[in-house]
Amino acid sequence: MKYLWQSGWLVLTFCLGPGLAMSEEIGSVDTKFNLIGPDHKIVIEAFDDPKIEGVSCHLSRSKKGGLSGALGLAEDTSDASIACRQVGPIRFRDELEEGERVFSERRSLIFKKMQVVRFYDSARNTLIYLVYSDKIIEGSPKNSISTVPILAWPERPAPRPPG
Repeated sequence: MKYLWQSGWLVLTFCLGPGLAMSEEIGSVDTKFNLIGPDHKIVIEAFDDPKIEGVSCHLSRSKKGGLSGALGLAEDTSDASIACRQVGPIRFRDELEEGERVFSERRSLIFKKMQVVRFYDSARNTLIYLVYSDKIIEGSPKNSISTVPILAWPERPAPRPPG
């Protein structure tokens, strides 16, 4: 059984496409109680830009619960927010493409995806990350951006909170 799960993750990673970031769930809060199945919630996830070392992004997004949510049949809303920051010295691993998709996540069984794409503003030496949702036929105008000015990085590490 263990090998079956590992094989499944390998296939899933391959199918997501090369160069897309994988997210890590940071936390969540419940927004609506459901008697059957999980509650509706807002989820916070983090991912690192796959082509730019030193840039991390955090996403908040809604996630439907209930029986349909538990079975993966619910269509989540297009609401999402993004915050990206320089977290270390920036190093480019590869050449960048304008509007390149750096993160993608399914929002319904088949038709809807949430995507994060990256742009570069050369006049301001700034990276711009845009999160939006789209469907096969029609997307949503809901979106959010975050900008990361590319700055020199001091060598002294930042202090961490106690605990």
